[in-house]
Amino acid sequence: MEEKTIPHYRRLYEQLRKSIVDGLYKEGDLLPSENELCTIHQLTRPTVRKALDLLTHEGFIKKQQGLGSIVHKMPKGIGILSIAGTTNAIGKKNLVTITLVKPEVKAWPDDFFFPLTEEQRSLGCIYFERIRSVNDRPIFYEQTYLPNINLPRFTTRNLNNKSLFDLLRQNYQLEVKGGEQYIKAVEAQSAGVCDCLEIKAGQPILYLSRKLETNRVGFSFYSFMYCNTNDYSLYGIF
Repeated sequence: MEEKTIPHYRRLYEQLRKSIVDGLYKEGDLLPSENELCTIHQLTRPTVRKALDLLTHEGFIKKQQGLGSIVHKMPKGIGILSIAGTTNAIGKKNLVTITLVKPEVKAWPDDFFFPLTEEQRSLGCIYFERIRSVNDRPIFYEQTYLPNINLPRFTTRNLNNKSLFDLLRQNYQLEVKGGEQYIKAVEAQSAGVCDCLEIKAGQPILYLSRKLETNRVGFSFYSFMYCNTNDYSLYGIF
């Protein structure tokens, strides 16, 4: 995405978000006031408020009357149920993501779990598989399906150690706004799942089927995950 196409509020949002994620602003810190942000970035108050509203919605800050915008510590655990995403919950230093199957355009499975529109069916999907490890322990084996609609050059992107939510937000202005998910406990059976998660056949794991809705009307994407939660719990802000 060219820099000139990014709205001013999103530029400010991305700058503040990065400062929080990188630790420049820590839990309990006050962000600069709206007036200060207006002056520093030469923006109008509605523009600044729109950026702060996005940060509030994602849980990065809390607004308190009389004080301002206070940096909020993201919840501990595995953020797979969070709008903010796994990378922001765990931290880039502890999370390693490896692509098993690179993004490729293919037909949707005939027995796909979620209902699809005719347009989605006709244009196919972008499919990829990844393993996500925390502190050298494989936690997630993930299969992802994106509608093959207005995602130029996505199949050329390197997804190793990348946040999918960040990639979609920064390059395609797609923000996850919510969704639906189905969770059930299953026994690990297939050799592929056991090998990926380094577990024995028959070990109980969680299986998540997720539909993620975005700010683009009619655009949702889907992921199916096998999760080994022996050492980590799941939390949700959804």
